[in-house]
Amino acid sequence: MKSGEYSDTDVSTSDLHAMAYTDPLTGLGNTYRLRDKVRQLAAERADDPAPFAVGIANLDGFKPINDLFGPEAGDEILCQVAHRLKACIPDGATVTRHGGDEFAFLFPLVFERKGAEKLGHMLREVLSAPFDLGDRNVRLSASFGLAIYPFAGEDFTDLLKSADTALYRSKRRGRGQVTVYSQEIAQEMKRATHLEQALRNAIMANEVDVHFQPIVSLRNDMVVGFEALARWCDADLGYVSPAVFVPLAEERGFIDTLSDTLLRKAAEAALSWPKELFLSFNLSSAQLMDPKTSLTTLAILNRVGLDPRRLELEITETAVMTDAATAQKIVAELRGAGVRVSLDDFGTGQSSLGRLRDFTFDKVKIDRAFVSRISDDRVSEHIIKAIVAMCEGLDLEVVAEGIEDFSEALKLKALGCGMGQGYFYGKPADAVATMRFLADRYMRIEPELAHG
Repeated sequence: MKSGEYSDTDVSTSDLHAMAYTDPLTGLGNTYRLRDKVRQLAAERADDPAPFAVGIANLDGFKPINDLFGPEAGDEILCQVAHRLKACIPDGATVTRHGGDEFAFLFPLVFERKGAEKLGHMLREVLSAPFDLGDRNVRLSASFGLAIYPFAGEDFTDLLKSADTALYRSKRRGRGQVTVYSQEIAQEMKRATHLEQALRNAIMANEVDVHFQPIVSLRNDMVVGFEALARWCDADLGYVSPAVFVPLAEERGFIDTLSDTLLRKAAEAALSWPKELFLSFNLSSAQLMDPKTSLTTLAILNRVGLDPRRLELEITETAVMTDAATAQKIVAELRGAGVRVSLDDFGTGQSSLGRLRDFTFDKVKIDRAFVSRISDDRVSEHIIKAIVAMCEGLDLEVVAEGIEDFSEALKLKALGCGMGQGYFYGKPADAVATMRFLADRYMRIEPELAHG
């Protein structure tokens, strides 16, 4: 072979090498390319470890795009994302596709947290402009996690893990967030993992309890049902608020296990109540995205022996918005079996009126944000008045949440609100205390009503 000539083997070897380091869809480098570049930069700076940054970007809500418009549209968006990122990253920086809807970066000239945050916000803005799919435009947001070398890790794996932790924190905070890894974040994630393990153990040991808060008819202050509320007191951690452990169970993917356990316990307790009282139970957004929810719910009721007509499921508008089509199907199946469905936290979402048109509900719960200001805020009073009038026209029952004193109860009665709950009528209590409450407040006056 003459000097300067290449054999087929040589060409194919270099081609294979290039392919191994390239993402076939976008033409960007892949994880191997990023790994090599990070290792090379770390080696160059080994004697005097000058900082640099790595980052991961993840598109928010990309899966529904794929589901709605098909994989070709999804691929087209990923290529446009790659093109934008490549065009706007600083000189000397690298952008790679990390797989799926995730992209990763190396920024050799970003030395500290503020610079990383600023760059993350700039990239986020670049990706917030609409994507052109020919016959339609689609808007997406992206979440970012960044990590600074050597503080967040000295090798590629540790750095990427730190960036991933920061990304996870961004996702927890909502869409379109930018987070730079820090020791505080690491500690927070560690605490969350510890809490998760304790909660999983508590569910297995049947230690998560259900408390019940009375719901009354405002016409005569008689109890008509109870809302089931999750309660957890851990031997080591003490009392853990449901505002902490319920979102954690959703986030870590075991809300269905927690919810099934709580529904079973609540339904068993409800069997001891007078038959005309209903049980109100909250469904999470994750459950409203799972087509098996209605089947699971009805199976639990069947096993316990509770009439589905005595169950009322509360869902929030935010939960419904995540996957409206699936949620609609679940609601229809449950209502078909006799379960009633109420819209919780009404008035605090973004399109409540639209939800009332698209879904068939039995009841609306007015959020306590309006109830708590009814006595001294005319606007809140008018809003409640309008909700009550509207529900009357739509043949929906109304419950006012968070009634804390006599004046609020009086005002709500005057406005024609049908039902109420709150500390004024009773705090959440366990199953035994609830039976005592019923014996004292309900069963004792029941005979009087019968004679009256």
